[in-house]
Amino acid sequence: MDFPADLIRLLSNAQSMAVLTGAGVSQESGLRTFRDSQTGLWAQYKPQDLASPEAFAREPKLVWDWYAWRREAIKGVRPNAGHYALVELEKRNSAFTLITQNVDGLHQMAGSRQILELHGNIQRVRCSNCGCLAESWDEQSQEVPRCVDCGGLLRPDVVWFGEPLPRSQLEQAVQAARSCGVFFSIGTSGVVHPAAALPYSAHNQGAVIVEINAECTQLTGKADYFLQGKSGEILPELVKKLADTASR
Repeated sequence: MDFPADLIRLLSNAQSMAVLTGAGVSQESGLRTFRDSQTGLWAQYKPQDLASPEAFAREPKLVWDWYAWRREAIKGVRPNAGHYALVELEKRNSAFTLITQNVDGLHQMAGSRQILELHGNIQRVRCSNCGCLAESWDEQSQEVPRCVDCGGLLRPDVVWFGEPLPRSQLEQAVQAARSCGVFFSIGTSGVVHPAAALPYSAHNQGAVIVEINAECTQLTGKADYFLQGKSGEILPELVKKLADTASR
């Protein structure tokens, strides 16, 4: 892919960078999106029946089993070239923040370090009562496992419909967006708030916006650079171009 020369110069000299990733990045690893994974037994349920506090209060075992099934499905999934390219991009920038809407943990698996998980992580489990993270639990149990500290039911450490995002993670994401020189929006539809507002916050503070997506989004018109295609193909090429430029 031919990248604009001014974009390469900009990224080569960037002092700070923030990246927002969405489901499109994980899809390239073969991971189904939340709704796409509602197949077979799960196809009969609405998303709110499987991912809301009300659903868990009503049928905790149903919700627990759904997330246990999803955790099992993720076990065979591995990061793709886009994930690894972001690791390399982080190594090139001392001020770098990766903000993700994904809950699969693939960024961590690839080796990214400065990560803000806006929607939680499906690999973690916490108590629905006291909020403590569970170090281990019985995946084979016929009942919903309980917290060893208070006896409350365990639940996935993800943000459900109707729940606020973790305050600390969101505040750090907003700060990263407002203070960065370059903001990447990668593989996200740009319609899920408050994450969708982050690139606009960056834009309003003078950051250069780079969007990488298979299709145009509501953000595309505001982006300074729109690189259309798969992030697993574009990002590795971009990182290689930056490395080649630096070695000259």
